[in-house]
Amino acid sequence: MSKPLIYQVLPRLFGKKAVNNLPHGSIEQNGCGKFNDFDDQVLQRIHDMGFSHVWFTGVIRHATQTDYSSYGIPSQHPDVVKGRAGSPYAIVDYYDVDPDLAVDIDHRMEEWMALIERSHRAGLKVIMDFVPNHVARQYLSIAKPEGVRDLGQDDNTDYHFSTANNFYYCWGQPLDLSLIPTDPAINRYVEQPAKATGNDHFDNRPSRNDWYETVKLNYGIDYCDAGGRSEHFSPIPDTWSKMTDILLFWAQKGVDAFRCDMAEMVPTAFWHWAIDKVKFIHPDIQFIGEVYDPAQYRAYLAAGFDLLYDKVGMYDCLRGVVCGYLPAADITKAWQATDDIRSHMLYFLENHDEQRIASDFFAADARKGLPALVVAALLNNCPFMLYAGQEVGEKGMETEGFSGHDGRTTIFDYWTVESIRRAFFDRRRLRKEERQLEKAYLQVLKVAAHENAVREGLSFDLMYVNPQLSQHQYAFLRKAGTDVLLVVANFADEEVAHNVNIPSHAFEFLAIPERLFKGSDLLSDDVINGHLKADGAVAMTVPAHGARVWKLSL
Repeated sequence: MSKPLIYQVLPRLFGKKAVNNLPHGSIEQNGCGKFNDFDDQVLQRIHDMGFSHVWFTGVIRHATQTDYSSYGIPSQHPDVVKGRAGSPYAIVDYYDVDPDLAVDIDHRMEEWMALIERSHRAGLKVIMDFVPNHVARQYLSIAKPEGVRDLGQDDNTDYHFSTANNFYYCWGQPLDLSLIPTDPAINRYVEQPAKATGNDHFDNRPSRNDWYETVKLNYGIDYCDAGGRSEHFSPIPDTWSKMTDILLFWAQKGVDAFRCDMAEMVPTAFWHWAIDKVKFIHPDIQFIGEVYDPAQYRAYLAAGFDLLYDKVGMYDCLRGVVCGYLPAADITKAWQATDDIRSHMLYFLENHDEQRIASDFFAADARKGLPALVVAALLNNCPFMLYAGQEVGEKGMETEGFSGHDGRTTIFDYWTVESIRRAFFDRRRLRKEERQLEKAYLQVLKVAAHENAVREGLSFDLMYVNPQLSQHQYAFLRKAGTDVLLVVANFADEEVAHNVNIPSHAFEFLAIPERLFKGSDLLSDDVINGHLKADGAVAMTVPAHGARVWKLSL
């Protein structure tokens, strides 16, 4: 049984090698990464790091300020594009791929298909985004298959809501962007009547904090009726059929999984209907849902999702422990909250939405995230995701353009992420601290990818018998067959020495024999010897911002 390990990349940034970063720079000024930058060598390196999946973020064609009209690609108005490159989540054509990423723009789809094939050849499964809740304001498909009707093409704009419409409309009112900073030298974008904005903003005047560059898709829920959120699912809303056809289009091209953006803003009834149809034809394809409300986790799993983000639970908890405002013992509460669905919860410490661990807004030091990495990657047999650059301590502290000084790596701008460039394309220039951090990450990933006790074994939380650990350390056991791992993560700023208690119940639950053992630390060359016995203890030291993963030979 494999433990899914996902490597997230933003191709626009990942492959960009030239260091010519100009804030708000155009593609001509700053350049852009390409599909072809993921050659066999790069993909093999990702695979050899221990990853089973690669999530290519921002593949589908989205709104941009870059002009491709000479290629027959419609231009978008800058008023409704965030950044020069644009948001990957403001889709303008669900049947097309981003021309930014192609060397030969007229053959951009062939280049994407070739990347899927190269990834599979390297032993990697391919994840791509599906953005079901909203599209760009100027959505217009030029690549849709013959006979496909476009989103909104047949809408009756006289209705605020109709199950036959793909969008919601603001009763004849024009779109008012007066709250959005725009270029006064350019005529304002005109939309009449205004469509409702993607973050469930249903009047005609979105603010700069709204997803003003997007419009909400209509899945048969009337958000503005007298009762609020009334459901109209019979007959099947037109949007259901159109979006399911889009999923099938990409599934037929060899994609292995969809990461479904803001899945919880789309009703579970649609997901149940659509996922069932896709999996009937492609039974091995997986759906990963961005769902932030823990109360809805089980409903979305019942609707067909294979994996869900564990953001509000495990991510928020680990971040709090790393930053010192939560005790390590709270990790127990985080996993217990989803224990019945643990194999479906996707753990992570960074992604394109979250601040970098090394940023001044998080831990300010990438090494402080190492004990959290050990917990997230090894605690359960659930999947784990890592964002490109995390393994070398990318700080995300630059002001790239639309993306400000916020501790995140931009998704809106053309930019070189120098730590990624060094890690994959100019390793001679990797800094000492980057090499050390990368080595530590690779050690943990190797354990997650190859140790049976982590991939498929049982877990046993040791915190209830180790109150001395509760503030800054976290301890647990993993076991599969004769393999036993004793893991202790240390979030403190200094090395600690502890006797870690192992209760008799652990021996019973995991069927561990009582006997002498030799232990080797899978993260170092250290060894320990001792006597493993019920209600006994194992003495050890654990380095600051580090961990011990003792593999016990009984």
